[in-house]
Amino acid sequence: MDTSASSPMILAARLVAREFAAPHANAVDQEARFPLEAVSALKREKLLSAYVPVAMGGAGLSLTELVQVVEILARECAATAMIYAMHQIQVISIVRHAMDNLWYQNYLRELVAHQYLIASVTSEVGVGGEMRRSSCAVKMDGQHFKLVKDATTISYGAQADDLLVTARRNPDAANSDQSLVLVRKADYTLEQKGGWDTMGMRGTCSPPFLMTATGDVAQIIDVPFGDMSAQTVVPVSHLLWGGCWMGCAAAAVNKARAFVRGQARANPGTVPPTALRLAELVSMMQSLRTSVQACLTEYEALSVADDAAVGILTSMGYSLKMNNLKIDATQALPQIVTKALSICGILGYKNDSKFSMSRHLRDAHSAAIMVGNDRILATNANLLLVLKDD
Repeated sequence: MDTSASSPMILAARLVAREFAAPHANAVDQEARFPLEAVSALKREKLLSAYVPVAMGGAGLSLTELVQVVEILARECAATAMIYAMHQIQVISIVRHAMDNLWYQNYLRELVAHQYLIASVTSEVGVGGEMRRSSCAVKMDGQHFKLVKDATTISYGAQADDLLVTARRNPDAANSDQSLVLVRKADYTLEQKGGWDTMGMRGTCSPPFLMTATGDVAQIIDVPFGDMSAQTVVPVSHLLWGGCWMGCAAAAVNKARAFVRGQARANPGTVPPTALRLAELVSMMQSLRTSVQACLTEYEALSVADDAAVGILTSMGYSLKMNNLKIDATQALPQIVTKALSICGILGYKNDSKFSMSRHLRDAHSAAIMVGNDRILATNANLLLVLKDD
């Protein structure tokens, strides 16, 4: 039995999804605006600090429970779910890699009290979406630093409270020798350099910005970002995003199921021709869920601080497995929504129908583009050249 299903945080997530995400999802999409109502509700319910340990005031949720929260939100508004997922990637990175830093211990307590929304700044002009390379560098001046980054995109950057930024450790460091730095709202400025008028995920509000920040050296996490990326950032991202994709797929499947049931009620004693397609659709959804759940269960088991687990998480074989999860899931998602559209027919095609698939389909196509599948496949190709046979 899944005891998390009735936990206070899961119940709170369902409340936020039903009462604040769902009623505004279409307006968020149509206006390409930040889902303020839903995010404000997430803050009121203390869901932004859900992963923070109980000893520090948080709810101490597991990654598995966070994935469940993301899916619940994504069934109503994928943009809200993606914002929540990206925020939690930052929180998990801090909890797992900066807890021995007094500055970050105090920050997490503030996060619980004030429900800060944290955005990620990894993309950059000149390196694009290559997270493991940076052009900008941290410049030290005694106990203070200065950092300027020309970011190609910062999701919900204008609405975030704080930012976690990747940069070269110092001006002489290689572009892969990176640090992760948290900068506070009062200590940075953002100059917007473009717009965000996209096909889908419009509510994530992710235009390019020139970021200029200062801060104390204690805000620079000691652990090299390369280690954090392999052990936490990449696998956690794929798993939390997987929750978002499952939610988006489930929303489309549920509409298709309701459509077929409506046909069956209209003609008692007969099986609608669309029922066969629905059976195929549910099978596709089950395969997506099984894939994400299997990787999630394995990662949770490996998320222990022993050398053997770290060795597995940083291995080429594990990188391939997580990369393949992302590729397979993001290819499956648009297929699931498209099949749901074919079941609902014209009512799924119309924007003013309760069976409309427009937003789900457009959001689904963002999955393969957000950290592009071609980039990941190129990484896999390089890994396969040196990976030994099983």
